[in-house]
Amino acid sequence: MRPDLPPRLALDLPEVVAEVRAVVARYEAALLANDIPVLDALFWDAPEAVRYGVGENLYGHAAIAAFRRARRTGPFRREVLRHAVTTWGRDFAVSNLEYRREGHDRPGRESKTLVRTANGWRIVSAHVSLLGETV
Repeated sequence: MRPDLPPRLALDLPEVVAEVRAVVARYEAALLANDIPVLDALFWDAPEAVRYGVGENLYGHAAIAAFRRARRTGPFRREVLRHAVTTWGRDFAVSNLEYRREGHDRPGRESKTLVRTANGWRIVSAHVSLLGETV
């Protein structure tokens, strides 16, 4: 227990971390297979959901779903280099994943903020970027 957090925000409860890792693994499998229904289901179905991609800024579940359907990317492969999950209490989590996509030189990064809803864990915000030069 951290003294700077109230008990309701207990850090990294093992069972909660395991739940979030399972959701992120499901998302990763769906992403690699281009399983759009699963990808759509794992994002919070709300106008407040946000996804910043490498080349797009998407606001709301409808825009995120439309982007997925318009993409012409089929299944692909990537290697997860590192995955860090931090949870606060039983209902809030952040996932940070580093990866290298097959056929690409630059490593990528993917951050997700997840909240437990009445429908289970959902991604409320995501940010995808490629590692570049530091300015």
